[in-house]
Amino acid sequence: MNNTPTLSTTTSGLLTGKVAFITGAGRGIGAAAARLFAREGARVLLAARTEVQLKAVAEEIRASGGTADHVVCDLADAASVRAAVDRAVHLYGRLDVAFNNGATGQPPGPMDQLSEADFDLVSAVDFKGPWLAMTAEVAAIRATAGRGAIVNTSSVGSLLGNPQLPAYGAAKRAVNSLTASAAVTYGPEGIRVNAVAPGTTLTEMLHEWDEKSPGTIEQLNRQTPLGRAAAPEEIAQAAAWLLSDRASYVTGTVLRVDGGMHA
Repeated sequence: MNNTPTLSTTTSGLLTGKVAFITGAGRGIGAAAARLFAREGARVLLAARTEVQLKAVAEEIRASGGTADHVVCDLADAASVRAAVDRAVHLYGRLDVAFNNGATGQPPGPMDQLSEADFDLVSAVDFKGPWLAMTAEVAAIRATAGRGAIVNTSSVGSLLGNPQLPAYGAAKRAVNSLTASAAVTYGPEGIRVNAVAPGTTLTEMLHEWDEKSPGTIEQLNRQTPLGRAAAPEEIAQAAAWLLSDRASYVTGTVLRVDGGMHA
């Protein structure tokens, strides 16, 4: 079986003229999205907690001819989130699209072995964080571009029981519900809201899980019809399409990008 992904190297101006705000943009799917969105014509603002990572990705984008800046943002802090979104408007004069990708993981294992502190952190970042971000983003889109789109990062782990990552799965299932509610609420204003649900994706979070539970990636790949994990850019490609005008009649959906794992 050929386990090498075929990644597109062509661009088509999918996001030309748009201002994009991306959380969790210092690494993994968020960094891949920042690079891709810029190649597709967007001016991007990268947000995350670790400035050194953000700065490196933003400088890489600018060196390649794109327009990018960064802002430090703590998704668990309402004032920090609002300030980050406001920064996009201050820099670029508007906000058109947002990709709420930032998240934190949990120590893998049964929920009775999860500490209350870990549960609270996952809830604050992975559930409350997207709510804070969407609230600020809707206000910014409404006040500037007037119409726009938001994509949240969910997980296929939200779609069924998740014994190894119970708090993470529950938070992502809550994000699915917020996504649907926001789509219904803001659709009449021309603001579309969707989510992507990645399957096994080669991010730092997955590698950390595999280190703590060796063999996890191999086991997940055996459950995946395509027989491999995704590259972060493959998830970013799905998000870019959902944010683009080519998905103009798509809202309220949770798009599985999982190699057929839950087909």
